[in-house]
Amino acid sequence: MPLVSIIIPCYNEQATIRLLLDAIACQTFSLSEMEVIIADGLSSDRTREVVAEFHQEHPGLSLTVVYNPKRIIPSALNIALSVAKGNTIIRLDAHSIPQNDYVARCVKALEQGLGDNVGGVWQIQAGGPGWVSRSIAAAAAHPLGVGDARYRFTSQAGPVDTVPFGAFKRKLVERIGAFDETLLTNEDYEFNVRVRQHGGRVWLDPEIRSVYFARSSLRSLAQQYWRYGYWKARMLRRYPGTIRWRQALPPLFVVSLVGFLFLSLWFSFARLALAIEALLYLAALFMASLQIAFRQKDLSLLVGVPLAVITMHFSWASGFLWSLVRR
Repeated sequence: MPLVSIIIPCYNEQATIRLLLDAIACQTFSLSEMEVIIADGLSSDRTREVVAEFHQEHPGLSLTVVYNPKRIIPSALNIALSVAKGNTIIRLDAHSIPQNDYVARCVKALEQGLGDNVGGVWQIQAGGPGWVSRSIAAAAAHPLGVGDARYRFTSQAGPVDTVPFGAFKRKLVERIGAFDETLLTNEDYEFNVRVRQHGGRVWLDPEIRSVYFARSSLRSLAQQYWRYGYWKARMLRRYPGTIRWRQALPPLFVVSLVGFLFLSLWFSFARLALAIEALLYLAALFMASLQIAFRQKDLSLLVGVPLAVITMHFSWASGFLWSLVRR
C-alpha cells in the first residue's frame, strides 16, 4: 500500500502537466511508496495523452486517472481522495513544479508534528513570454500585490492561516471533513479554517518549495482575481471572523474611490481626499515597481508591475463587492 498519495486536480493542462509529472518522478522520496491520482475534468486538449505517455515511460510509479464531471477543483480533490490509498495526502496543482525534496520534506514535517496541514513557498514564474507575463509574476510575489500571504514570499517557518496545496494525514479529513464543493475556489483556505477551528495547526516551511506559473495576460489575471474575490466573499459569510486586512483593503479602497468621486461633484473636500488617496496609491505602485525593476534589471517592470497590481486589486475588489450585492 502506498504511503503517500499525491492528488492533482486537472483540466486542459497539456502545457504543464508533464513538467509536474517529471518533477514527481525525480523526487528523493521512494517512488514505490507513492501513488499519483489525477482527477481530470474531461480535458478536451492532449492532457490525457500526455499523462498516458508519461505513464508508459515510468511504469514503476503508480498513476491513476479518475474523472471529475463537475469540473470544479473541490470535487476533483474529493474524487481523488475517495480512491487514494495512502495514509499521507499531498495535494499538488497541474501547473506547479515541486522541488525534488518536496514530498520528503512534507512527510518529515508531518512526522515531526509541526502542523496538521503543512505546505511551503511558491516560487512564482512567468506563465508565458513577454514583459506582461514577467510583470504579473513579479506582482504576484510582492506584498503590495498579495498582502501578507506569506507563502508567496516569506523565508521564515511558522504557523499561518493557509498554505498552497498542503500535505496532511488521512485522519485529518476523517476528523474535519473533505473539501467544500459549494465553493468554486478558496477551497484550500476554507479547509484550513476548519483545521484551525478543530484545534489543528497550519504550518508553513519555506524549505518546502515549488514553482508556480502565474497567468500570462492581464485579462486572464483579471478573471482569476475576480473569481478569487467573488468566492472569498461567499466563504466569509460562513466564517466572518477569518477576514484579514489584505482581504478587506481592496474593496474598502474601491468603495472609497467611488464614494469620493461621487461626492466630488458637490464637495471640494471630496476632490482633495480623492486626489490624496489616488496619489498615495500611485506613489506606492511606483516605489514597488522601481524596487522590483532594479532588482531584476528589467525596466519594463516599471510599467508592467503597476498594471498587474491594479488589475489584481480592482478585479478582486469588484468580485468581492459583486458577491455581496448578489447576496
